[in-house]
Amino acid sequence: MRIALEVPGARSLKDKRHVVRSFKERVRSRLGVSIAEVGHQDKLQRATFGVAVVSSDASVCEELLSKVVAMATSLSDAIVSDKAVEIIPFGEEATGIRGGIEQLGDEFYEDDPYDDEEDA
Repeated sequence: MRIALEVPGARSLKDKRHVVRSFKERVRSRLGVSIAEVGHQDKLQRATFGVAVVSSDASVCEELLSKVVAMATSLSDAIVSDKAVEIIPFGEEATGIRGGIEQLGDEFYEDDPYDDEEDA
C-alpha cells in the first residue's frame, strides 16, 4: 500500500520527522507490518509511505492495511491525502506473480545450489 500524508503544521523538517517517526513506530509496534517513508522526504509538509504485509490469507492483509489507514486518519497533526492498495495473491508456486522466476522454467532449478537431493 502507498499512503500519503499532508503535515500542515510542520514548520521545519524536524517537525515533519517527528510526525513521520511517530507514525512509523506506532504502526510497526501495534500492527507488525513493514512501513517506510518512500517519497517526499525533501518536502516540508508531505510524506509518502510504503506499507507491506504478507499473509496466506488476503483478508488478513486487507484488515491490517485498513488499520494502518485508520491510524493515519486518526493522527491529529497529519491528513491522509492519498492511498493506493494492491493485494498480490501468490498462490501455489507464485502463479500470481507476472515476470517472476516461474517464467524461467525448469532450467532455473537445474543448477540449484540449495538442492539437498544431490547431497543425499
